[in-house]
Amino acid sequence: MATALAANAAGSDTEAERLDVFAGIRRYLNDKDIPALVDMIMDCAERDPVLFRGLETATLATYGDEATLVARLGKMIDAATATNGFVDYSEAADWARGVDEALDLITALSSKHAGIVMGLAMRAIDRIESAIDDMDDSDGHCGALLDRACEMHRTAAQASPRDPLSLARDLFARETNGKYDVFAGAAGLYGDILGEDGLAEYRRLANEAWDKLPATVGKNRAGMGPPMDHFRLREILDFFAERDGDVEARIALRAKHLASQGSYLQIAKFCLSQGRVEEALRWVEDGLWMFEDDRPDEQLIALAVELLSKAGRDGDAEAHLWHAFEKAPSFELYQLLCKAAGTSAHDKAIERLQSRLMRGKAATWHFPADLLISILIEEKQFETAWLTVHEYGASEGLKQQLAQASEATHPREALKVYAARVDQMAQLGGDGSYAEAAALIGRMAYLRGASEHSAYLADVKTRFGRKRNFTKLLA
Repeated sequence: MATALAANAAGSDTEAERLDVFAGIRRYLNDKDIPALVDMIMDCAERDPVLFRGLETATLATYGDEATLVARLGKMIDAATATNGFVDYSEAADWARGVDEALDLITALSSKHAGIVMGLAMRAIDRIESAIDDMDDSDGHCGALLDRACEMHRTAAQASPRDPLSLARDLFARETNGKYDVFAGAAGLYGDILGEDGLAEYRRLANEAWDKLPATVGKNRAGMGPPMDHFRLREILDFFAERDGDVEARIALRAKHLASQGSYLQIAKFCLSQGRVEEALRWVEDGLWMFEDDRPDEQLIALAVELLSKAGRDGDAEAHLWHAFEKAPSFELYQLLCKAAGTSAHDKAIERLQSRLMRGKAATWHFPADLLISILIEEKQFETAWLTVHEYGASEGLKQQLAQASEATHPREALKVYAARVDQMAQLGGDGSYAEAAALIGRMAYLRGASEHSAYLADVKTRFGRKRNFTKLLA
Protein backbone atom coordinates (compact mmCIF):
# COMPACT_ATOMS: atom_id res chain seq x y z
CA MET A 1 0.00 0.00 0.00
CA ALA A 2 2.85 2.35 0.84
CA THR A 3 4.46 1.66 -2.55
CA ALA A 4 1.18 2.30 -4.36
CA LEU A 5 0.64 5.59 -2.53
CA ALA A 6 4.16 6.66 -3.35
CA ALA A 7 3.68 5.79 -7.02
CA ASN A 8 0.39 7.69 -7.16
CA ALA A 9 2.00 10.69 -5.56
CA ALA A 10 4.85 10.59 -8.04
CA GLY A 11 2.39 10.19 -10.91
CA SER A 12 0.40 13.20 -9.80
CA ASP A 13 3.54 15.32 -9.54
CA THR A 14 4.70 14.11 -12.96
CA GLU A 15 1.35 14.96 -14.57
CA ALA A 16 1.34 18.37 -12.97
CA GLU A 17 4.89 19.02 -14.17
CA ARG A 18 3.90 17.88 -17.66
CA LEU A 19 0.99 20.33 -17.75
CA ASP A 20 3.33 23.09 -16.57
CA VAL A 21 5.77 22.22 -19.37
CA PHE A 22 3.06 22.35 -22.03
CA ALA A 23 1.81 25.64 -20.68
CA GLY A 24 5.32 27.01 -20.82
CA ILE A 25 5.84 25.81 -24.39
CA ARG A 26 2.53 27.36 -25.49
CA ARG A 27 3.55 30.66 -23.92
CA TYR A 28 6.93 30.47 -25.63
CA LEU A 29 5.37 29.81 -29.04
CA ASN A 30 2.81 32.59 -28.63
CA ASP A 31 5.68 35.04 -28.12
CA LYS A 32 7.36 33.95 -31.39
CA ASP A 33 6.72 35.78 -34.65
CA ILE A 34 5.33 33.93 -37.68
CA PRO A 35 8.65 33.57 -39.60
CA ALA A 36 10.24 31.93 -36.56
CA LEU A 37 7.34 29.52 -36.21
CA VAL A 38 7.57 28.69 -39.92
CA ASP A 39 11.26 27.92 -39.56
CA MET A 40 10.56 25.62 -36.63
CA ILE A 41 7.83 23.72 -38.53
CA MET A 42 10.00 23.40 -41.64
CA ASP A 43 12.81 22.00 -39.49
CA CYS A 44 10.39 19.38 -38.10
CA ALA A 45 9.06 18.56 -41.56
CA GLU A 46 12.56 17.82 -42.84
CA ARG A 47 12.87 15.10 -40.21
CA ASP A 48 9.23 13.81 -40.18
CA PRO A 49 8.06 12.35 -43.54
CA VAL A 50 4.42 12.12 -42.37
CA LEU A 51 4.34 15.79 -41.45
CA PHE A 52 6.11 16.65 -44.69
CA ARG A 53 3.54 14.82 -46.83
CA GLY A 54 0.69 16.42 -44.91
CA LEU A 55 2.09 19.91 -45.44
CA GLU A 56 2.80 19.17 -49.09
CA THR A 57 -0.81 18.02 -49.64
CA ALA A 58 -2.22 21.05 -47.82
CA THR A 59 -0.04 23.32 -49.97
CA LEU A 60 -1.20 21.71 -53.20
CA ALA A 61 -4.82 21.84 -52.08
CA THR A 62 -4.50 25.54 -51.31
CA TYR A 63 -2.30 26.86 -54.08
CA GLY A 64 -1.95 24.12 -56.71
CA ASP A 65 -4.25 23.09 -59.54
CA GLU A 66 -6.52 20.06 -59.26
CA ALA A 67 -4.64 18.02 -61.85
CA THR A 68 -1.39 18.34 -59.89
CA LEU A 69 -3.16 17.53 -56.63
CA VAL A 70 -4.79 14.40 -58.09
CA ALA A 71 -1.54 13.25 -59.66
CA ARG A 72 0.47 13.74 -56.47
CA LEU A 73 -2.05 12.03 -54.18
CA GLY A 74 -2.55 9.25 -56.72
CA LYS A 75 1.17 8.53 -56.62
CA MET A 76 1.05 8.50 -52.82
CA ILE A 77 -1.77 5.93 -52.90
CA ASP A 78 0.05 3.80 -55.44
CA ALA A 79 3.27 3.89 -53.41
CA ALA A 80 1.51 3.09 -50.14
CA THR A 81 -0.49 0.18 -51.57
CA ALA A 82 2.35 -1.35 -53.58
CA THR A 83 3.33 -4.78 -52.27
CA ASN A 84 6.64 -5.13 -54.15
CA GLY A 85 6.36 -8.89 -53.95
CA PHE A 86 4.59 -10.88 -51.26
CA VAL A 87 3.82 -9.15 -47.95
CA ASP A 88 4.07 -11.76 -45.21
CA TYR A 89 2.17 -11.75 -41.94
CA SER A 90 4.87 -9.91 -40.00
CA GLU A 91 4.94 -7.07 -42.53
CA ALA A 92 1.18 -6.68 -43.06
CA ALA A 93 0.57 -4.31 -40.15
CA ASP A 94 3.30 -1.89 -41.30
CA TRP A 95 1.94 -2.01 -44.85
CA ALA A 96 -1.57 -1.22 -43.60
CA ARG A 97 -0.23 1.64 -41.48
CA GLY A 98 1.30 3.19 -44.58
CA VAL A 99 -1.99 2.92 -46.46
CA ASP A 100 -3.82 4.46 -43.50
CA GLU A 101 -1.44 7.44 -43.59
CA ALA A 102 -2.16 7.93 -47.30
CA LEU A 103 -5.90 7.84 -46.61
CA ASP A 104 -5.38 10.41 -43.83
CA LEU A 105 -3.99 12.83 -46.40
CA ILE A 106 -7.05 12.39 -48.61
CA THR A 107 -9.46 12.75 -45.69
CA ALA A 108 -7.81 16.05 -44.71
CA LEU A 109 -8.89 17.68 -47.97
CA SER A 110 -11.67 20.22 -47.60
CA SER A 111 -15.22 19.70 -48.86
CA LYS A 112 -14.48 21.82 -51.95
CA HIS A 113 -12.33 18.92 -53.15
CA ALA A 114 -15.07 16.30 -52.58
CA GLY A 115 -15.02 15.23 -56.23
CA ILE A 116 -11.29 14.58 -56.01
CA VAL A 117 -11.72 12.60 -52.80
CA MET A 118 -14.32 10.37 -54.48
CA GLY A 119 -11.96 9.51 -57.31
CA LEU A 120 -9.00 8.93 -55.02
CA ALA A 121 -11.08 6.74 -52.69
CA MET A 122 -12.04 4.57 -55.66
CA ARG A 123 -8.40 4.38 -56.68
CA ALA A 124 -7.44 3.30 -53.17
CA ILE A 125 -10.16 0.63 -53.18
CA ASP A 126 -8.90 -0.78 -56.48
CA ARG A 127 -5.32 -0.85 -55.27
CA ILE A 128 -6.15 -2.43 -51.89
CA GLU A 129 -8.24 -5.13 -53.57
CA SER A 130 -5.34 -5.92 -55.91
CA ALA A 131 -2.95 -6.15 -52.96
CA ILE A 132 -5.01 -8.75 -51.10
CA ASP A 133 -3.79 -11.59 -53.32
CA ASP A 134 -0.17 -10.64 -52.63
CA MET A 135 -0.16 -10.69 -48.84
CA ASP A 136 -0.93 -12.69 -45.73
CA ASP A 137 -3.78 -10.62 -44.36
CA SER A 138 -4.80 -13.00 -41.59
CA ASP A 139 -5.61 -10.09 -39.27
CA GLY A 140 -7.98 -8.48 -41.78
CA HIS A 141 -6.13 -5.20 -42.31
CA CYS A 142 -7.38 -4.89 -45.88
CA GLY A 143 -11.01 -5.30 -44.87
CA ALA A 144 -10.71 -2.39 -42.45
CA LEU A 145 -8.95 -0.25 -45.07
CA LEU A 146 -11.60 -1.02 -47.68
CA ASP A 147 -14.34 -0.08 -45.23
CA ARG A 148 -12.59 3.19 -44.50
CA ALA A 149 -12.07 4.04 -48.18
CA CYS A 150 -15.71 3.22 -48.93
CA GLU A 151 -16.88 5.47 -46.10
CA MET A 152 -14.60 8.24 -47.41
CA HIS A 153 -16.25 7.89 -50.82
CA ARG A 154 -19.75 8.06 -49.37
CA THR A 155 -18.93 11.09 -47.21
CA ALA A 156 -17.42 12.89 -50.20
CA ALA A 157 -20.43 11.96 -52.35
CA GLN A 158 -22.68 13.74 -49.86
CA ALA A 159 -20.67 16.94 -50.35
CA SER A 160 -20.29 16.60 -54.12
CA PRO A 161 -22.95 17.96 -56.49
CA ARG A 162 -22.56 14.97 -58.80
CA ASP A 163 -25.28 13.87 -61.22
CA PRO A 164 -27.30 11.15 -59.39
CA LEU A 165 -27.77 9.10 -62.57
CA SER A 166 -24.03 8.97 -63.19
CA LEU A 167 -23.38 8.07 -59.55
CA ALA A 168 -26.02 5.32 -59.72
CA ARG A 169 -24.34 3.78 -62.77
CA ASP A 170 -20.91 3.85 -61.14
CA LEU A 171 -22.16 2.32 -57.91
CA PHE A 172 -24.16 -0.35 -59.72
CA ALA A 173 -21.08 -1.38 -61.73
CA ARG A 174 -19.05 -1.54 -58.53
CA GLU A 175 -21.62 -3.58 -56.64
CA THR A 176 -22.22 -6.11 -59.40
CA ASN A 177 -18.62 -6.50 -60.57
CA GLY A 178 -16.61 -5.94 -57.40
CA LYS A 179 -14.45 -8.79 -56.20
CA TYR A 180 -14.88 -8.26 -52.45
CA ASP A 181 -18.41 -6.80 -52.17
CA VAL A 182 -17.09 -3.47 -50.91
CA PHE A 183 -20.18 -1.74 -52.30
CA ALA A 184 -22.72 -4.40 -51.34
CA GLY A 185 -26.02 -2.74 -50.45
CA ALA A 186 -24.98 0.52 -52.11
CA ALA A 187 -28.53 1.46 -53.06
CA GLY A 188 -29.46 1.58 -49.39
CA LEU A 189 -26.23 3.16 -48.17
CA TYR A 190 -26.28 5.91 -50.81
CA GLY A 191 -30.06 6.26 -50.97
CA ASP A 192 -30.16 9.77 -49.50
CA ILE A 193 -27.45 10.88 -51.94
CA LEU A 194 -28.93 9.21 -55.02
CA GLY A 195 -32.42 10.52 -54.40
CA GLU A 196 -35.43 9.11 -56.18
CA ASP A 197 -33.97 9.69 -59.65
CA GLY A 198 -30.73 7.91 -58.83
CA LEU A 199 -32.53 5.03 -57.12
CA ALA A 200 -34.84 4.66 -60.11
CA GLU A 201 -31.81 4.38 -62.38
CA TYR A 202 -30.21 1.85 -60.04
CA ARG A 203 -33.36 -0.24 -60.13
CA ARG A 204 -33.64 0.01 -63.91
CA LEU A 205 -30.09 -1.26 -64.36
CA ALA A 206 -30.68 -4.16 -61.96
CA ASN A 207 -33.94 -5.17 -63.66
CA GLU A 208 -32.33 -5.01 -67.07
CA ALA A 209 -29.46 -7.28 -65.98
CA TRP A 210 -31.80 -9.62 -64.06
CA ASP A 211 -34.04 -10.18 -67.08
CA LYS A 212 -31.02 -11.41 -69.05
CA LEU A 213 -30.29 -14.20 -66.55
CA PRO A 214 -31.84 -17.58 -67.37
CA ALA A 215 -34.26 -19.12 -64.90
CA THR A 216 -33.36 -22.50 -63.41
CA VAL A 217 -35.83 -24.92 -61.90
CA GLY A 218 -34.72 -28.44 -61.02
CA LYS A 219 -31.34 -30.00 -60.57
CA ASN A 220 -28.41 -28.32 -62.25
CA ARG A 221 -26.78 -31.29 -63.94
CA ALA A 222 -23.49 -29.48 -64.30
CA GLY A 223 -23.30 -29.29 -60.52
CA MET A 224 -22.93 -25.53 -60.61
CA GLY A 225 -24.82 -23.09 -58.45
CA PRO A 226 -26.12 -19.77 -59.72
CA PRO A 227 -23.49 -17.25 -60.84
CA MET A 228 -22.35 -14.59 -58.40
CA ASP A 229 -24.13 -11.85 -60.33
CA HIS A 230 -27.41 -13.70 -59.68
CA PHE A 231 -27.01 -13.28 -55.92
CA ARG A 232 -25.90 -9.67 -56.20
CA LEU A 233 -28.72 -8.68 -58.50
CA ARG A 234 -31.24 -10.51 -56.37
CA GLU A 235 -30.09 -8.63 -53.28
CA ILE A 236 -30.38 -5.32 -55.09
CA LEU A 237 -33.88 -6.02 -56.40
CA ASP A 238 -34.92 -7.48 -53.05
CA PHE A 239 -33.96 -4.17 -51.44
CA PHE A 240 -36.31 -2.31 -53.75
CA ALA A 241 -39.11 -4.89 -53.39
CA GLU A 242 -38.86 -4.75 -49.61
CA ARG A 243 -38.87 -0.97 -49.82
CA ASP A 244 -42.14 -1.22 -51.74
CA GLY A 245 -43.57 -3.85 -49.39
CA ASP A 246 -44.02 -6.19 -52.40
CA VAL A 247 -43.85 -9.71 -50.94
CA GLU A 248 -44.91 -11.32 -54.23
CA ALA A 249 -41.96 -9.75 -56.02
CA ARG A 250 -39.58 -10.93 -53.28
CA ILE A 251 -40.86 -14.50 -53.63
CA ALA A 252 -40.54 -14.32 -57.41
CA LEU A 253 -36.91 -13.23 -57.05
CA ARG A 254 -36.14 -16.31 -54.95
CA ALA A 255 -38.04 -18.57 -57.31
CA LYS A 256 -35.95 -17.73 -60.38
CA HIS A 257 -33.08 -20.05 -59.50
CA LEU A 258 -34.20 -23.28 -57.81
CA ALA A 259 -31.40 -25.68 -58.67
CA SER A 260 -30.84 -27.20 -55.23
CA GLN A 261 -32.73 -28.37 -52.19
CA GLY A 262 -31.18 -25.46 -50.31
CA SER A 263 -32.84 -22.96 -52.65
CA TYR A 264 -36.25 -24.49 -51.93
CA LEU A 265 -35.47 -24.35 -48.22
CA GLN A 266 -34.60 -20.65 -48.47
CA ILE A 267 -37.78 -19.70 -50.29
CA ALA A 268 -39.89 -21.73 -47.86
CA LYS A 269 -38.25 -20.02 -44.87
CA PHE A 270 -38.85 -16.65 -46.47
CA CYS A 271 -42.52 -17.47 -46.92
CA LEU A 272 -42.71 -18.45 -43.27
CA SER A 273 -41.11 -15.16 -42.25
CA GLN A 274 -43.94 -13.43 -44.10
CA GLY A 275 -46.62 -15.53 -42.41
CA ARG A 276 -47.35 -17.57 -45.55
CA VAL A 277 -47.36 -21.05 -44.02
CA GLU A 278 -49.33 -22.85 -46.73
CA GLU A 279 -47.14 -21.39 -49.45
CA ALA A 280 -44.04 -22.44 -47.52
CA LEU A 281 -45.33 -26.02 -47.39
CA ARG A 282 -45.95 -26.02 -51.14
CA TRP A 283 -42.38 -24.96 -51.81
CA VAL A 284 -41.02 -27.58 -49.41
CA GLU A 285 -43.00 -30.36 -51.08
CA ASP A 286 -41.96 -29.15 -54.52
CA GLY A 287 -38.32 -29.36 -53.44
CA LEU A 288 -38.72 -32.87 -52.01
CA TRP A 289 -40.43 -34.05 -55.18
CA MET A 290 -37.91 -32.41 -57.51
CA PHE A 291 -34.93 -33.97 -55.71
CA GLU A 292 -36.47 -37.24 -54.51
CA ASP A 293 -33.67 -39.26 -56.12
CA ASP A 294 -30.89 -37.24 -54.48
CA ARG A 295 -29.38 -37.42 -51.03
CA PRO A 296 -31.94 -35.63 -48.85
CA ASP A 297 -31.26 -32.24 -47.30
CA GLU A 298 -31.99 -32.85 -43.61
CA GLN A 299 -32.97 -29.23 -42.99
CA LEU A 300 -35.54 -29.41 -45.80
CA ILE A 301 -36.83 -32.71 -44.43
CA ALA A 302 -37.09 -31.29 -40.91
CA LEU A 303 -39.03 -28.27 -42.12
CA ALA A 304 -41.32 -30.50 -44.20
CA VAL A 305 -42.06 -32.67 -41.18
CA GLU A 306 -42.78 -29.63 -39.02
CA LEU A 307 -45.17 -28.07 -41.54
CA LEU A 308 -46.88 -31.33 -42.47
CA SER A 309 -47.47 -32.15 -38.81
CA LYS A 310 -48.98 -28.73 -38.20
CA ALA A 311 -51.22 -29.31 -41.21
CA GLY A 312 -52.44 -32.59 -39.71
CA ARG A 313 -50.66 -34.71 -42.33
CA ASP A 314 -48.66 -36.91 -39.96
CA GLY A 315 -48.67 -39.85 -42.37
CA ASP A 316 -47.02 -37.82 -45.12
CA ALA A 317 -44.46 -36.49 -42.67
CA GLU A 318 -43.53 -40.02 -41.57
CA ALA A 319 -43.32 -41.23 -45.18
CA HIS A 320 -40.85 -38.47 -46.05
CA LEU A 321 -38.76 -39.33 -43.00
CA TRP A 322 -38.55 -43.02 -43.81
CA HIS A 323 -37.69 -42.23 -47.43
CA ALA A 324 -34.85 -39.97 -46.29
CA PHE A 325 -33.67 -42.46 -43.65
CA GLU A 326 -33.47 -45.24 -46.24
CA LYS A 327 -31.40 -43.08 -48.57
CA ALA A 328 -29.04 -41.49 -46.06
CA PRO A 329 -29.64 -42.55 -42.45
CA SER A 330 -28.45 -40.23 -39.71
CA PHE A 331 -28.90 -39.80 -35.97
CA GLU A 332 -30.86 -36.58 -36.57
CA LEU A 333 -33.30 -38.34 -38.90
CA TYR A 334 -33.63 -41.14 -36.35
CA GLN A 335 -34.60 -38.61 -33.68
CA LEU A 336 -37.16 -37.03 -36.00
CA LEU A 337 -38.61 -40.48 -36.74
CA CYS A 338 -38.95 -41.29 -33.06
CA LYS A 339 -40.66 -37.96 -32.45
CA ALA A 340 -43.03 -38.43 -35.39
CA ALA A 341 -43.77 -42.16 -35.18
CA GLY A 342 -43.27 -42.87 -31.49
CA THR A 343 -41.65 -45.95 -29.96
CA SER A 344 -42.48 -48.14 -32.95
CA ALA A 345 -39.84 -46.28 -34.94
CA HIS A 346 -37.03 -47.38 -32.59
CA ASP A 347 -37.00 -51.08 -33.44
CA LYS A 348 -37.87 -50.46 -37.07
CA ALA A 349 -34.92 -48.11 -37.57
CA ILE A 350 -32.52 -50.50 -35.83
CA GLU A 351 -33.72 -53.42 -37.97
CA ARG A 352 -33.23 -51.43 -41.15
CA LEU A 353 -29.71 -50.40 -40.14
CA GLN A 354 -28.81 -53.99 -39.26
CA SER A 355 -30.14 -55.17 -42.59
CA ARG A 356 -28.17 -52.44 -44.34
CA LEU A 357 -24.98 -53.56 -42.61
CA MET A 358 -25.46 -57.18 -43.60
CA ARG A 359 -26.00 -56.18 -47.24
CA GLY A 360 -23.12 -53.74 -47.33
CA LYS A 361 -19.52 -54.37 -48.33
CA ALA A 362 -16.71 -54.32 -45.80
CA ALA A 363 -14.92 -50.98 -45.61
CA THR A 364 -11.53 -50.23 -44.11
CA TRP A 365 -11.64 -46.43 -44.35
CA HIS A 366 -14.73 -45.78 -42.27
CA PHE A 367 -16.98 -47.43 -39.70
CA PRO A 368 -20.39 -48.19 -41.24
CA ALA A 369 -21.82 -49.46 -37.95
CA ASP A 370 -21.23 -46.21 -36.01
CA LEU A 371 -24.73 -44.89 -36.56
CA LEU A 372 -26.35 -48.14 -35.45
CA ILE A 373 -24.12 -48.28 -32.36
CA SER A 374 -24.95 -44.65 -31.49
CA ILE A 375 -28.65 -45.47 -31.65
CA LEU A 376 -28.18 -48.62 -29.56
CA ILE A 377 -26.36 -46.53 -26.93
CA GLU A 378 -29.24 -44.05 -26.99
CA GLU A 379 -31.69 -46.91 -26.44
CA LYS A 380 -29.43 -48.52 -23.79
CA GLN A 381 -29.25 -51.78 -25.77
CA PHE A 382 -25.65 -52.31 -24.67
CA GLU A 383 -25.43 -56.04 -25.33
CA THR A 384 -26.44 -55.58 -28.96
CA ALA A 385 -24.13 -52.59 -29.23
CA TRP A 386 -21.09 -54.61 -28.11
CA LEU A 387 -21.99 -57.48 -30.43
CA THR A 388 -22.14 -54.98 -33.29
CA VAL A 389 -18.74 -53.56 -32.33
CA HIS A 390 -17.17 -57.02 -32.37
CA GLU A 391 -18.69 -57.89 -35.73
CA TYR A 392 -18.31 -54.63 -37.66
CA GLY A 393 -15.91 -52.48 -35.67
CA ALA A 394 -16.40 -48.91 -34.52
CA SER A 395 -14.54 -45.64 -34.35
CA GLU A 396 -12.33 -45.11 -31.31
CA GLY A 397 -14.41 -42.26 -29.94
CA LEU A 398 -17.62 -44.27 -30.16
CA LYS A 399 -16.05 -47.24 -28.38
CA GLN A 400 -15.04 -44.92 -25.58
CA GLN A 401 -18.59 -43.57 -25.44
CA LEU A 402 -20.06 -47.06 -25.32
CA ALA A 403 -17.59 -48.11 -22.63
CA GLN A 404 -18.56 -45.20 -20.39
CA ALA A 405 -22.26 -45.75 -20.96
CA SER A 406 -22.14 -49.49 -20.22
CA GLU A 407 -19.64 -49.66 -17.34
CA ALA A 408 -22.31 -50.93 -14.96
CA THR A 409 -23.58 -53.69 -17.26
CA HIS A 410 -20.44 -54.59 -19.25
CA PRO A 411 -17.41 -53.72 -17.11
CA ARG A 412 -15.12 -56.23 -18.84
CA GLU A 413 -15.80 -54.73 -22.26
CA ALA A 414 -15.22 -51.25 -20.88
CA LEU A 415 -11.94 -52.30 -19.27
CA LYS A 416 -10.61 -53.64 -22.59
CA VAL A 417 -11.39 -50.37 -24.34
CA TYR A 418 -9.85 -48.30 -21.55
CA ALA A 419 -6.71 -50.44 -21.43
CA ALA A 420 -6.18 -50.02 -25.18
CA ARG A 421 -6.64 -46.26 -24.81
CA VAL A 422 -4.15 -46.10 -21.93
CA ASP A 423 -1.49 -47.83 -24.04
CA GLN A 424 -2.21 -45.50 -26.95
CA MET A 425 -1.90 -42.35 -24.86
CA ALA A 426 1.22 -43.55 -23.03
CA GLN A 427 2.93 -44.34 -26.31
CA LEU A 428 1.88 -41.01 -27.81
CA GLY A 429 3.51 -39.09 -24.96
CA GLY A 430 3.05 -35.54 -23.74
CA ASP A 431 1.58 -34.22 -20.51
CA GLY A 432 -1.95 -34.10 -21.87
CA SER A 433 -1.85 -37.70 -23.06
CA TYR A 434 -0.32 -38.88 -19.80
CA ALA A 435 -3.03 -37.09 -17.80
CA GLU A 436 -5.78 -38.72 -19.87
CA ALA A 437 -4.21 -42.17 -19.45
CA ALA A 438 -3.83 -41.69 -15.69
CA ALA A 439 -7.47 -40.59 -15.37
CA LEU A 440 -8.62 -43.68 -17.26
CA ILE A 441 -6.57 -45.93 -14.99
CA GLY A 442 -8.23 -44.30 -11.98
CA ARG A 443 -11.63 -44.97 -13.56
CA MET A 444 -10.68 -48.61 -14.17
CA ALA A 445 -10.02 -49.13 -10.46
CA TYR A 446 -13.76 -48.98 -9.78
CA LEU A 447 -14.57 -51.68 -12.33
CA ARG A 448 -12.60 -54.60 -10.81
CA GLY A 449 -11.13 -55.95 -7.63
CA ALA A 450 -8.21 -54.30 -5.87
CA SER A 451 -5.76 -57.17 -6.44
CA GLU A 452 -6.57 -57.38 -10.13
CA HIS A 453 -6.14 -53.64 -10.54
CA SER A 454 -2.85 -53.65 -8.63
CA ALA A 455 -1.51 -56.30 -10.97
CA TYR A 456 -2.60 -54.24 -13.99
CA LEU A 457 -1.02 -51.09 -12.54
CA ALA A 458 2.27 -52.91 -11.92
CA ASP A 459 2.27 -54.16 -15.51
CA VAL A 460 1.70 -50.62 -16.87
CA LYS A 461 4.60 -49.27 -14.77
CA THR A 462 6.86 -52.03 -16.02
CA ARG A 463 5.99 -51.52 -19.68
CA PHE A 464 6.21 -47.73 -19.57
CA GLY A 465 8.87 -47.37 -16.86
CA ARG A 466 11.03 -45.13 -19.04
CA LYS A 467 8.25 -42.56 -19.32
CA ARG A 468 8.93 -40.99 -15.93
CA ASN A 469 6.42 -38.14 -16.25
CA PHE A 470 3.73 -40.75 -16.85
CA THR A 471 4.68 -43.13 -14.05
CA LYS A 472 4.83 -40.20 -11.58
CA LEU A 473 1.10 -39.76 -12.15
CA LEU A 474 0.49 -43.39 -11.23
CA ALA A 475 2.15 -43.24 -7.82
